[in-house]
Amino acid sequence: MGITINTNTSASLSALNLNRSQTLLQKSLARLSSGSRISEASDDAGGLAVSMKLSAAIKRTDAQYSNVSNALSYLQTQDGVLKSASSVLERISELATLYGDVTKSSLDKANYDVEFRNLAQQLSQFQQTSFNGIALLGSTASGSTLNVTLTDDGGQSMAIDKSFLLKSGSKTLAVATEGVDSNGTLSGFAGIQLSQLTTAIQELATLRATNGAQSSRLQYALDSLATNRTNLEAANSRIFDVDVAAETTRLARNNILVQSGAAMLPQANASSQIALKLLQ
Repeated sequence: MGITINTNTSASLSALNLNRSQTLLQKSLARLSSGSRISEASDDAGGLAVSMKLSAAIKRTDAQYSNVSNALSYLQTQDGVLKSASSVLERISELATLYGDVTKSSLDKANYDVEFRNLAQQLSQFQQTSFNGIALLGSTASGSTLNVTLTDDGGQSMAIDKSFLLKSGSKTLAVATEGVDSNGTLSGFAGIQLSQLTTAIQELATLRATNGAQSSRLQYALDSLATNRTNLEAANSRIFDVDVAAETTRLARNNILVQSGAAMLPQANASSQIALKLLQ
C-alpha cells in the first residue's frame, strides 16, 4: 500500500472497528442491565414477536387461573349449603321416625311438627343463599348452569350445575309435598312416608356427588393452568431473557476490543507522519 497524505486507510479501519466494538459493548451492557436478550426490536425481530404472544398468553393464563379458582370457591360454598341441607334432612327423617312412636301423645307429635316446620323453612331459606351476588341454588327459570372457561384461549369450558332445589314442594324436598296444605302452609308430618325421606336424602346425596365431581374437575383444571403457565414462562425465557454467563463473556471480549481499538487509532493516525519524513 502506498504512503498517502489525504487518505489514511488504516485510521479509517481502526475507527470502524472501534465503533463496531463500542456498539457491541453497549448492547452487552444494555442486555445485562435489563436482563433481556432483546433490548430493541432489531436484536431479534422474529423472537420479539413470538415473545409478545407468549407474554400475552401468560397474562391470560394468570387471569384464567383466578377465574377458575373463584369458580372452585363457588362450588365449595355451594357444597357447604348442601351439607347443611343434608343435616337438616337427616334431622327431619329422625323426627319422622320419632313421630311414628305409638307411645307418643298428640301433644308430643305436635312438638315434633313444630320443629319440622322450622327445619323445612330453613331448607327454603337455603335456596336464597348466594356467592358474591350469584345464586348458589336455583331453577331453570333463573338459569340452571354457570359456564366456566378452563383454558386461556377460551377453547374449553364446563358448566356448573346450580339447578338444585331445596325449597318445600320441590323435587329434592319431596318429603314436604304431603305436609303442605292448599295455602302452602306446612301442616306437619301427617301423611309423610319414610320412603319419601330416604328418597330426598338420596337426591341430596346425588347433588353433593355432582358438586364434588365438578370441584374435582376444576382442581385438575387449575393444576393444568399452573403447569401450562410454567411451560409458557420457560419458553418465553429462552427467547427473551439474557444468558448472563454467555453475555458476560461477550462483554469482556467487547470491552477488550474497545480498549485495543482506542489504543490503535492514535497509532494509525500517527502512521501518516512517515510522509513528512520522506519530504525532509
